[in-house]
Amino acid sequence: MKTGLFFGSFNPIHTGHLIIANYMANHSGLDEVWLVVSPHNPLKDKKGLTNMYDRLEMAQLATENTDHIRVSDIEFSLPQPSYTIDTLTYLRERYPTKEFVLIIGADNLVSFKKWKNYEVLLDNYQIYVYPRPGADVTEWINHPSITFTDTPLMEISSTFIRKAIKEGKNVQFFLPDKVIDFIDGKGMYR
Repeated sequence: MKTGLFFGSFNPIHTGHLIIANYMANHSGLDEVWLVVSPHNPLKDKKGLTNMYDRLEMAQLATENTDHIRVSDIEFSLPQPSYTIDTLTYLRERYPTKEFVLIIGADNLVSFKKWKNYEVLLDNYQIYVYPRPGADVTEWINHPSITFTDTPLMEISSTFIRKAIKEGKNVQFFLPDKVIDFIDGKGMYR
């Protein structure tokens, strides 16, 4: 079983995340994709990060009718901030029959050498990379552990959506309707 791990803050989860996850689950040779909701990415500011349980619930609402995509809260029980290598080590012990593949954006690949134990990740895992605008990944093109995918280019971001909500703009079609209802019901990002 080949399982793609798509880590993210998902603050909030949006259509771009879902298109990437669906592409990876159905067009890249993976059997399934787990959306791993990260309580705190060590390379991001924790300030402005919505409650992790709300982010988890939004991800679950967004994926409740999907095949081959599930949501994971595995990092909620691990030390924070969350380091990918630690989570993968834990998952490998817990699910020894699964082959885990890391799914990252080209923008993350640009800063990949800042990741904790990035060499260990490269030595032990395949990394599937989806395109991001303006990311120069030339140095990684021929790396044997890295697979560049033809995932549709997504220029939508959670930052854009939070700003739009704060400004009272319509975010229909950027988010699943159930996620919009959840955000509205809680008055989030206002």
